[in-house]
Amino acid sequence: MNQEARWTIRWLGGVHEADRHRWDRLARPIQTPLLEWPWLYHLEASGSISARLGWQPCHLTVWDRHELIGAAPLYIKTHSEGEFIFDHMWAQLAARFGIAYYPKMVGMSPATPCAGYRFLMAEGIDRAALMRRMLSAIDRYCRQARLSCCHLNFVDLPWFSRWPLDGFIPWRHQAFLWRNKNYHSFEEYLGAFTSSHRRNIRRERRRMDAQGITIRALAGDDIPEDMHETMYAYYLKTNARYGPWAARYLNGDFFRHIFKHYRHRMLIFVARRGDSSPPAALSLLLVKDRHLIGRYWGCEKTVKDLHFNMCFYAPIEWAIENGIQTFDPGAGSPHKIQRGFSAVANTSLHRFYDPRLGGLFRHLIDEVNEMVTAEIDALNRLLPFARRG
Repeated sequence: MNQEARWTIRWLGGVHEADRHRWDRLARPIQTPLLEWPWLYHLEASGSISARLGWQPCHLTVWDRHELIGAAPLYIKTHSEGEFIFDHMWAQLAARFGIAYYPKMVGMSPATPCAGYRFLMAEGIDRAALMRRMLSAIDRYCRQARLSCCHLNFVDLPWFSRWPLDGFIPWRHQAFLWRNKNYHSFEEYLGAFTSSHRRNIRRERRRMDAQGITIRALAGDDIPEDMHETMYAYYLKTNARYGPWAARYLNGDFFRHIFKHYRHRMLIFVARRGDSSPPAALSLLLVKDRHLIGRYWGCEKTVKDLHFNMCFYAPIEWAIENGIQTFDPGAGSPHKIQRGFSAVANTSLHRFYDPRLGGLFRHLIDEVNEMVTAEIDALNRLLPFARRG
């Protein structure tokens, strides 16, 4: 019997149905922490991500007898919230033609706009064959369940580009990324800016001293477990500011569990005035290998430039000191350009099972992608770096 003949497909109703150690044996070697078992488990176990809220876990796994050799976190969605690729226009277009857009299948780490999604695969096997098996299983499931489409969001595009994608169509999305160009200090980093932007950043940093605010980084076991209550309260405050544009998807149980069980991947910045309790502000980031991801932040009350310091300057300084190579600050507005974050393209991959919807998407997507590329180019022309040489 050849190796592939032993492979079997199992669909899981939650990541809790997979053994943590087997799952993480596949997830640990990859760059992103967002596909590791504890992160996905606490999203689901807390009820932040659930079928009741329109995220039905439907994870694909491939087994060689009793050994897990492949996995893909997937969800059946009845809406487009929490995906951050904003495909509502495609849903509206489908409705105009009388095509049911929902339910659909989505592959991603829920409520997390950060590139890195890929299928998890064991080493020492024929990965091309495993990819074919997994894509075939997805197609079969979607057709049998009468799903309109499968979207793979925020993908690790270099990884997916190794394989024939069998009809998946790429859609580009503008995002931001900071890259460490072997800086030795934050001052050296500032030296790359034009003089006016350098003065502005120094002024924004000095405002913290002027207001008696100190910012400290805590990582791993140095993060107090009971800080989860303040982090959640500040997360709610941040979202309350944005009204209908808020991105409130997580509950208190999620924060409580990750502060207890996932601290080895977490980095917390704590802003205080003296020995103030609670802290003036908190920001929560994730770290893996040489990569940093900004996730959540909030403050007790609004303080001028506190956000820039907590979410940009302090993390960049920490990244430089700790040899971090990339920092994804998360979704947000173009003010990141003025702080040294480049505009970059993230990619989602889309396969449609209604030929009419697939035809519409193919007809329009090239123009959409060209517009995104033009937007990225325009933003990067605003980068405040001095020209050298």
